[in-house]
Amino acid sequence: MCVESGYLKKQTLLANMKKTSLFFVVLFILSTPGISAFSADNYLLEYFSSKAEVLKSRLDLDRIIESSGEKRLVLLGESSHGTAEFYQWRVEITKRLIAEKKFSFVVVEGDWNSIYKLNQYVKNKPDSLDSAREVLLSFDSWPDWMWENNYIENLAEWLRKYNMGLPADEMVGFYGMDVYEQQDAIDSFLGFAQAYFPTYKAQIKHKLDCFTNDNRDQWESDIQHYDYSCQQGLIQVVNWIHELVIKNNNPKDIDFFKAEQNALVIKNAEDFYRLNNSYGDAAWNSRARHMWLSIKRLLNLHGEKSKGIVWAHNTHVGDVGATTKYFNGVTNIGRLIRHNLGQNNVFIIGFGTDKGWVSAGNSWNADMEKMVFPSAVEGSYEEIFSRIELPSFYLLFDYFDRSNRVLNQYRKHRAIGVVYYPEDEKYNYIPTILPWRYDGFIFIRNTNALEIVK
Repeated sequence: MCVESGYLKKQTLLANMKKTSLFFVVLFILSTPGISAFSADNYLLEYFSSKAEVLKSRLDLDRIIESSGEKRLVLLGESSHGTAEFYQWRVEITKRLIAEKKFSFVVVEGDWNSIYKLNQYVKNKPDSLDSAREVLLSFDSWPDWMWENNYIENLAEWLRKYNMGLPADEMVGFYGMDVYEQQDAIDSFLGFAQAYFPTYKAQIKHKLDCFTNDNRDQWESDIQHYDYSCQQGLIQVVNWIHELVIKNNNPKDIDFFKAEQNALVIKNAEDFYRLNNSYGDAAWNSRARHMWLSIKRLLNLHGEKSKGIVWAHNTHVGDVGATTKYFNGVTNIGRLIRHNLGQNNVFIIGFGTDKGWVSAGNSWNADMEKMVFPSAVEGSYEEIFSRIELPSFYLLFDYFDRSNRVLNQYRKHRAIGVVYYPEDEKYNYIPTILPWRYDGFIFIRNTNALEIVK
């Protein structure tokens, strides 16, 4: 982490000296002999056309599975949270990595306690609900379409069958890694304290009360109302449960693991919401560090030879070091994982599309809508990919791609969130060097919106 911080500071200083990195990238393109925006676009069209691998069936994924199957982590992205085809292909890749390459768990950009119900179900636990659909419909967090869809249901039912007959320590897990659902984390942690350390429950509850929903709503609306003793109390709770885990030699006891994870969710959610109120990118970075910590803990839980599959948006899994955001000090789990595990131990796959339909809301907590999104803007990666004759394909990037001068230029790359305004489409692009941001990229020209299960 210290090395990462120093590197970020160095890059931020460099960015300030240059004013903006994007300005100089554009200046380089325009001033380099023999290169213009038009000729670069046509060169990339021809170049990517020669590399594109057709994607029609799960058998077409062979090169992806062979390239990624021995990595410690495989990160599967999406350029929106509401596109059916992205879920379809992530499910197919996930199944093959588990069945053929013996991956140990799946962790998704979802909340710990909600997704843990799905973990209980896929592991055939006696206290689980009766079907994956019943589990998914029990979720009470927004955006519901990310989980309450047929693709997650299909994967969960497949995992349950896959796990049948396996020893408990070999069953494939399904987890969430995000910082939301703090109240559920508090309730779960207090339940643990009541069961294992009832004499401490009142003291713990007192420290956690300042972060209940009512109190948080007050200081979120006005940071001046924030009581910083709340932060210290949460740190004390995290340290307390961590000491108990070490003292009892229980790093892999699932009840202690869950309790420590809930404590981390509570503490890091406080960090995220407090920073989000005032400090912009600092909140994003805090959330990224929590997600990486959650992944690291799951690798430890499943053993030194374990391998994990991570589902999250491209903005989380695609290495932010290959975008202009990095010059402003922004990090993400793709960057943190490559830095901590080494680039050779990670395989990152991005997903993109040109046009179609997407499920999203027009504001936070709004009802899901199926929205039409327009064709990608001119000169973006997605617009160039839309001109390749194949309707669906993938690219795998290697040393030669990363050494290619034309490919090593920032270019617009689309990113759509759970809140989407089609009229503001031109703002949904992040300047990116694609072969450095990902190890592979899946493109589907026309895509459809996710459907919620009923």
